[in-house]
Amino acid sequence: MRGMLDGVRVIDFTIAVAGPGCSYFLADMGAEVIKVEKPGLGDDARIWPPYKNGVSASFVTLNHGKRGVIIDMKKPEGVALFKELVTVSDVLVENFTPGTMADFGVDYPVLKKINPKLVMASISGYGQTGPLSRLAGYDAVLQARAGLMSTTGYPDRPPLRAGTLIVDITTAVTAAFGICAALFARERTGEGEYLDIAMYDVGINLLESKFVQYTVTGEIPTRTGNRFPMITPFDIYKTKDSYVYIICAGDGPFQKLCEGMGMPELTRDPRFNNLFVRNDNEPALKEVIEGWTSLYTTDEVLEKLLATGTPAGPVNDVKQVIEHPHTKARGMLVDIEQPGAGTITTFGPAVKAANSRNEIRGPAPAHGQDNLWLLKEVLGRSDAQAQSVLDSGVMGKV
Repeated sequence: MRGMLDGVRVIDFTIAVAGPGCSYFLADMGAEVIKVEKPGLGDDARIWPPYKNGVSASFVTLNHGKRGVIIDMKKPEGVALFKELVTVSDVLVENFTPGTMADFGVDYPVLKKINPKLVMASISGYGQTGPLSRLAGYDAVLQARAGLMSTTGYPDRPPLRAGTLIVDITTAVTAAFGICAALFARERTGEGEYLDIAMYDVGINLLESKFVQYTVTGEIPTRTGNRFPMITPFDIYKTKDSYVYIICAGDGPFQKLCEGMGMPELTRDPRFNNLFVRNDNEPALKEVIEGWTSLYTTDEVLEKLLATGTPAGPVNDVKQVIEHPHTKARGMLVDIEQPGAGTITTFGPAVKAANSRNEIRGPAPAHGQDNLWLLKEVLGRSDAQAQSVLDSGVMGKV
């Protein structure tokens, strides 16, 4: 079965999370992704924990299914080699601080001249323009600066960052989406594209309704913990052994909740009989609901509530998620046979396609493992010519 991006060649000139994340999404969809790293260590993510037999599982997760080459961009010969690779590629993804590509002599105006059909995506912290554009991008700092932390946590406690690298990963998804759209447009127009993707802009997008809450009403959104203050109930509730999340966005779901709790009379209580009064009386309703949920285990609560169709779910830890049968049934557990490490189990692609392969297509590359392949198979060098390039040191130490 084909991949949706079969025949598309991607240069991954990225480090850390957002850039490599973007290109591994493309690799899963069938693109040939060539990861270009600097001599020495290469991508710093190669030393990030956790480790399996000394190999970074984080790096494997972000770079599986890619080829790996070394190009020394501090040497003119390296820049020339990079440009040659661009001439036979479809996409270039880079995530260096704005100005770095120009310093190398390979910014978009230069590369467009040698490959007008190139789709180039520049991922950065704050974009290629604007007063903050020269700052480096770090997920937690972006969560703080884009307003996300100010709305995360409880009102009587300090702001919190999300428990995962949410801006990094959402930026990776956004970049992959933009690249696919640019490739589609190229099929129609024959023209390449340049994409300026800022983590800052992505963070602002993640504010969702909180953005317009300020622009429309002038109110500055505050931290509300696990509550969504416009809907009640919308919170976590303690059980005998953990917590459940219950959401009733409307009177219908609330009636199902009351039925599941065995308390149909609550729907007639003047404090709770419609959405607006429930919002006004949220503390009292939480006391009632939690008084009931605390009598049972999480499994018992869910058995009662899901039987009536109440929107509810457990607050799972990562172990519970990974070991849940639905996770396996959705193909979200994938074993990668990583040389030097053995089997590393990671998550599978979120996009499922009926007529195409979207899957992890191999391990992460060793540093520079495909140097010879690049020279001979992609750039058409003879054996002698390839050896001469390798001997020059432009692709790392021999």
